[in-house]
Amino acid sequence: MTGKELKEKVLANISKVIVGKDEAVTLLLTALLAEGHVLLEDVPGTGKTKAAKALARSMDAAFSRIQFTPDLLPGDITGITMYDQKQGEFVLRKGPAFTNILLADEINRATPRTQAGLLECMEERQITIDGVSYPAGEPFFVIATQNPVETAGTFPLPEAQMDRFMMKLSMGLPTKEEERQIMEKYMKDEPLAALTPVLSVDDLQQAKKEIEDIFVHRCVLEYMVNIVAATREGENVLMGVSPRGTLAFLRCVKAYAYLQGRSFVTPDDIKALAVPVLAHRVVMGYGKAGENKAFLERIVLTTEVPTEDFSA
Repeated sequence: MTGKELKEKVLANISKVIVGKDEAVTLLLTALLAEGHVLLEDVPGTGKTKAAKALARSMDAAFSRIQFTPDLLPGDITGITMYDQKQGEFVLRKGPAFTNILLADEINRATPRTQAGLLECMEERQITIDGVSYPAGEPFFVIATQNPVETAGTFPLPEAQMDRFMMKLSMGLPTKEEERQIMEKYMKDEPLAALTPVLSVDDLQQAKKEIEDIFVHRCVLEYMVNIVAATREGENVLMGVSPRGTLAFLRCVKAYAYLQGRSFVTPDDIKALAVPVLAHRVVMGYGKAGENKAFLERIVLTTEVPTEDFSA
């Protein structure tokens, strides 16, 4: 199965539940294959949770959901060791983080201490409980959601945790035609309940191996470096993209090219991914906090695009 066939199979399955969000779903799949995590930020009711569940049900993999609340504790995510009187010893009770796909719903409603409980498993794919480390799952993919409008009772994600997310995406509101299709689709039943897997874990692992061989020309690498460097030079920038962000960018463009059915990366792949992969990693100065996306869009527009030299 080629990368394009894999993408089309997943899109066809998820389209039974989600209408008109093929690009957002493609980016979710890109992050999964690039071994990253995604933060879905949008107003309530745009399909964030449903999209995450639909992607999970499209794969034959373990799925867990955590509803983040102010009273949630780190142990509620990772698990705890408990004393078993019958066995006469402490035993591990695994938390929902021991899974393949983890939906962290409304992540910004939990306290910073609880949010930090995800840092280790997101970065190292392992969970340490009482000094013992356990593998979280393979694959391990976190889809977190948050509402950018409501601020009461929320705790903004710190920069260190934002940097753990490979992409920050928005579902966006549907068009009139898409909304009509949504009403028709949900007129009588719930399509999500009938969704069945179209991919196995082995399919994902095979795709990841094939992505390793995607070719990236030196001039394309330089184009990426120029975009990243520009994020560190803006007048109102306090912190630009880190080397971790650069490597995430590279993994993403290779996975994205694979899903387009190509064996090489083009500048268009970089243009498509620069904002979702890099914008949330930039820290702007006072009064400019909401301008990350516009800042990255200007960088993409003004950075010279490499072209093939036919004169040689």
